[in-house]
Amino acid sequence: MRSSSKLLNVADHDRDSAGLTYVYPVVSRRAGGVSIGVNLNPNNACNWRCVYCQVPDLKRGTAPAIDLARLESELRIFLHEILHGRFMKDQVPANVRRINDIAISGNGEPTSAREFEQVIELIARVKRDYDLPKELKLVLITNGSLIDRSGVQEGLRLMAALNGEVWFKLDSVTREGRQRINNTRMSLKQMRENLRTAALLCPTWLQTCLFQIDGEPPDEKEWAAYLKFIESLLQEEVPLRGVLLYALARPSMQPEAPRLSGVSQDWAEAFRGKIQSLGLAATLHQ
Repeated sequence: MRSSSKLLNVADHDRDSAGLTYVYPVVSRRAGGVSIGVNLNPNNACNWRCVYCQVPDLKRGTAPAIDLARLESELRIFLHEILHGRFMKDQVPANVRRINDIAISGNGEPTSAREFEQVIELIARVKRDYDLPKELKLVLITNGSLIDRSGVQEGLRLMAALNGEVWFKLDSVTREGRQRINNTRMSLKQMRENLRTAALLCPTWLQTCLFQIDGEPPDEKEWAAYLKFIESLLQEEVPLRGVLLYALARPSMQPEAPRLSGVSQDWAEAFRGKIQSLGLAATLHQ
């Protein structure tokens, strides 16, 4: 594993920082500690193209075939280094020297990997062999578009037994908003069905990026539709855990980057308050 004297920070999600193909470390704002990232899209391919995406040379597509033996070897090497080596002391600020989660994310949509279920089984096997915190989470960061696949659903069932959580992307519920922000034509009906399925299989949080386009935050039509959507989910007793609101921490690598900027703290806090008034927890990471 590559060694470095550079301290990690919340703005550095370099997938190559450890010199490995699939495994990389991140200091996570939302986790409040070190997140062990598992990148199932080393080919920089995704079925969406979000305007705020920090992946360079992003292309449309799916995850390549996963070398499961290599992934397991890398995960074991990295866990050993974190637990018994100098990684924490040399590369992590003192106030966040703790392992919070293993996060399946990376440079594209991780559930597009055909081996997704096998990856979860692999992580479960590796976890059993190490003295890890009992509260260590296994987090899937997903756009939710492929939850209808049987292999993904089996993976979520396994995750639920591993203190797993799904962070399900929801940046807009209007057709225009999803096309403008995520460059997807996925219908709201399909998104709702996938979200319900995810929440019934594994603890699920919504994950929403707050930002301005051309100096303007989401307009009333956008946020009113978002709140109405959440309210309808609660009325249908979809068991959501809450909403993770976050701002732009790293520069976008997409053509729209010059048009993007952060929302004000006041705007973000007001939006969080609207969500909480519906009876759903909401956290804000600026």
